[in-house]
Amino acid sequence: MSTREFNFDGLVGPSHNYAGLSFGNVASFNNVKSASNPKQAALQGLAKMRALAARGFAQGVLPPQARPNFRLLRSLGFGGSDADVLARAFKESPVLLASAYSASPMWTANAATVSPSRDTGDGRVHFTPANLNNKLHRSHEHVQSGRALRAIFHDERHFAVHDALPSTPAFGDEGAANHTRLCRDHGADAVELFVYGRVEFDPAAPAPVRYPARQTLEASEAVARLHGLQEARTVYVQQNPAVIDQGVFHNDVIAVGNADVLFYHEQAFADEQGTLLKLRQALDGVDAELTPIRVDTGQVAVADAVQSYLFNSQLLSKPDGRMALVIPRECEENAAVSTYLAGLVSSGGPIDELVHFDLRQSMRNGGGPACLRLRVALTGAEAAAMHQGVLMTEELYRTLVAWVEKHYRDQLAPQDLADPALAIEIAAALEELERLLGLPGLYDLG
Repeated sequence: MSTREFNFDGLVGPSHNYAGLSFGNVASFNNVKSASNPKQAALQGLAKMRALAARGFAQGVLPPQARPNFRLLRSLGFGGSDADVLARAFKESPVLLASAYSASPMWTANAATVSPSRDTGDGRVHFTPANLNNKLHRSHEHVQSGRALRAIFHDERHFAVHDALPSTPAFGDEGAANHTRLCRDHGADAVELFVYGRVEFDPAAPAPVRYPARQTLEASEAVARLHGLQEARTVYVQQNPAVIDQGVFHNDVIAVGNADVLFYHEQAFADEQGTLLKLRQALDGVDAELTPIRVDTGQVAVADAVQSYLFNSQLLSKPDGRMALVIPRECEENAAVSTYLAGLVSSGGPIDELVHFDLRQSMRNGGGPACLRLRVALTGAEAAAMHQGVLMTEELYRTLVAWVEKHYRDQLAPQDLADPALAIEIAAALEELERLLGLPGLYDLG
């Protein structure tokens, strides 16, 4: 049965703001406390979804999460009415209020790790929501991520949605941002690549010193066990600690894979040659051959890769067997990256097309095209079994644009988070979104 890769993009939420909460994410930190434009951010994301769906790529949408998280704020001692909670949190700890209002669930590459049914022990598609325990503002996302995934992939004959791993440092898990599936094509046997930043139970293992490593080897191994992956088809490699300290907080900021192609920077991995050897040996067992595309530091410095999000791009298979690289506008504006990409598409290699999108609002908050999407390979039967109301069509696009225009503000400053009206506006918007997507009860708005 034919298998297609679906990209589920996160719909940017009404609370999109620049709080700079993600230490180690340079773009996020650089724009701290500046005013954001939630309406523009959502419309930019929807335009990307619409354009890719129009090209024939399978495209879905993952709904935003409810904000603010009053449960978090009340658990931290802020009491009284909802308005009292917001006012006190803003006065006593604005950073906690910003954490409760975080719009980071838009980056659905961190929503979960996904293993297609072809790879798993029981022949179902497996999802493990990421606990994201390295950052307070993201550590509560997994509850709603799991709820949304179970609502969309509800048929347990085809899908298994696990609970997140224990929220302890030993099992720090950042989801698909540190995971890549390599294969001949999406329906073939594959090798699943897990990239980790540190090893919890080996103090002698290399680790960054400036910024935190968010993914542990132990978490990656646990996800592989939950998904029933074959040992011979599972590869674990360490991210280069030196690039984490340069702002490469996830592997998808320095490498991206699709089918048999691994597009990566020479400094991406702690042991580049060892990584390639492991992948070639594992792929040999599934009758596939690795096609590495290496970017040298002399061509693109790590700082330019981080600034432009060159590797935080989507690599998509086209019907003609070639690949398109979906990149943000920032790649065109960086001289080194633009020059490199011009040579890449004219080289005769597998990547022969660049697709540009304006995602400035997301980029300023620290996430590019790859951050915004969760990849899910589905057979025809699995695609038919999931909830159809989240699949991008022209009708859904127009419906969601009208919804955004109705409910979103066009400017959000840090002090606006204390406004009780904002919380009321968001609740009303999400209540309507449940109906528009055909997902009643998606949110706990009580």
